[in-house]
Amino acid sequence: MRAVIQRVDRASVSINSQLFSAIDQGLLVLLGVEKDDSEKDANYILEKTINLRIFEDEQGKMNLSLMDIAGEMMVVSQFTLMGDCVKGRRPSFIRAEEPVRANELYEYFVSQAAPKVKKLATGKFQEMMQIELINNGPVTILLDSRKTF
Repeated sequence: MRAVIQRVDRASVSINSQLFSAIDQGLLVLLGVEKDDSEKDANYILEKTINLRIFEDEQGKMNLSLMDIAGEMMVVSQFTLMGDCVKGRRPSFIRAEEPVRANELYEYFVSQAAPKVKKLATGKFQEMMQIELINNGPVTILLDSRKTF
């Protein structure tokens, strides 16, 4: 499982030019599910995400987590994170999980995150979305559950 974590002042998702969801200060999480990912991968990414110390303290040092600041979180499924661009010019998505299983793990991630954060917002699985964000910093972190165990 891969995640792109962006520290944001605010973020929103629109579908067909209609606002679907929005958050204020917190994290935008773009989540990609790889073949053979499991709940273990989702749990790792979630715990790492909410506890990353990437928010500034009173001295301006990145010392605080999403939990410390009671920040909000938006989770958007993004299968293109599994794109492999090593060969050719068009990404290969053969490592991306099949949609039914990917959605199950995405929904699992969301269900585990909801009780842990102040506010949780999402995108809509397999929809074309427009995502707007104000990246604070900018701070963008990449996580990959395969690089840990």
